[in-house]
Order: sequence, then structure tokens, then C-alpha cells
Amino acid sequence: MKIVVLVKQVPDTETNIKVGDKSINEAGVKWIISPYDEFAIEEGIRIREKSGGEVIAVSLGPDRAVEALRTAYAMGVDRAVHVKVDDYVTFDSTYTSELLANLIKAENADVVIGGRQSIDTDSSQVVVQIAERLNVPHVAMALKLEFDGNKVTATREIEGGTEVIETSAPLAVTAQKGLNEPRYPSLKGIMSAKKKPVDVKKPEELGATGSKLEVVSLEPPPPRIAGRKLEAADAQGFASQLVKALREEAKVI
Repeated sequence: MKIVVLVKQVPDTETNIKVGDKSINEAGVKWIISPYDEFAIEEGIRIREKSGGEVIAVSLGPDRAVEALRTAYAMGVDRAVHVKVDDYVTFDSTYTSELLANLIKAENADVVIGGRQSIDTDSSQVVVQIAERLNVPHVAMALKLEFDGNKVTATREIEGGTEVIETSAPLAVTAQKGLNEPRYPSLKGIMSAKKKPVDVKKPEELGATGSKLEVVSLEPPPPRIAGRKLEAADAQGFASQLVKALREEAKVI
């Protein structure tokens, strides 16, 4: 079984992000694998351990994305592919899914696994679009996967509970927290990962049409307006003040 796991490099949530004109200022930013993608990597390795095959980690982005692939190597993947896009716009899920789908099609993968969302853009779109481009089933928010040949039984999270569905490979999956417990890279794995090859692919090799999205400006959200405490002798007084504030100050009624 050939399993492709999607690995996105994102800023650590504890990093102080400074906004530039059209992108964040990367100076001093600590980059990590998006946490939900760690569940994808772990699940890919577990499927291989049970069923055999190969796990391929794929990351799209500039040169620094190779660091994420080295971490995936240290966790136990078999092969790493870097889709090198120097002017990568992280918000462009359409271009991202086109490049990745073309690569996955060329690899003839049986299973594609990505995190339920990346923690920078939170779009939750890339894996869904890949499934659509490849015309394969998509299982979202997976909590458990069981394989019996090409038959796949998946437990997925839905609002208020879980759902068990059956489908077949090839398929695409988004991993939810609880699918597994990602392993820590061993020291031996970290050291050997530094020497392992990373296959580099350029957009023109994958037949992509090019990004159609341009970021013209980027700015932080406006500061939150401070709250105000209402004071009154009774409920009627509070209600009167609240209605007046909503009408005359907030202008929402």
C-alpha cells in the first residue's frame, strides 16, 4: 500500500507574529509541522506497520519546508518529496491542491492523509479539493481507520457524536485529534533524517497552471474595544441603559 501524508510547515503558536506588507515577517519565527498533520504522519506509519507498503511525506513551500520533511523522516516515513514553491501563498488552497493532486496521481497512491486543518489559515480545504480532483472518496475528521484489503471502515467525528462509514481505497482522509498519539522522533531517527534524500519537484514538472491569487495587503485585526460596565438600581434600569447603548453607540438596533 502506498500512503501519502501531507505535511505543512506553519509558525509555532507561541511565536510572536509580526505582520509585513503582504506577508508575515519571518525573522525570528519558529516553524513547526502543523499539529494535525502529525496525526496524519503517525497514522500513515501505523497503516504501513500493519499492512506493509510505503509512506511518502509531501510538503509544499519554500526551502525551509524541508525542515518539516526531516522531522517526518525522523518519525519514520520512508520517502520525502518537497514541492518547491518560492512564492507560495499559504491562502491559495486551489493552487496547493492542484500541485499536490498532480503529484499524488503520478505516485498512484492508495491513501492520502492530511490534518483536518492547518493552524495558520484554518481553511480545511486542501485535502477535500485533492479528493475532488482525483475523484476519490473523502473521509473528514477521522478518529479511527480499519483496512481489510481495499475495504476501509472509518469512524469520524460529527456534530454531537461519531459516525461509522464504509468506503474503499483509493481515498483521502483528514485526521482529527484522537485518531492516534503521534510518536516522538528518536535520537537515532533525528540523526539519520539529516542524511536522507528529499526529492524536489517544481510546479512546472507537475503541470500546474500557476497561482491565481495575489495578496495585496496584510494587516492585524483592529484592537478589541474595551468593555463597559452598566450600573443601575434594578433590572429595568439595566435594560434601559443596554438598549440605549445598543441603539446610540453600537448602532445595531
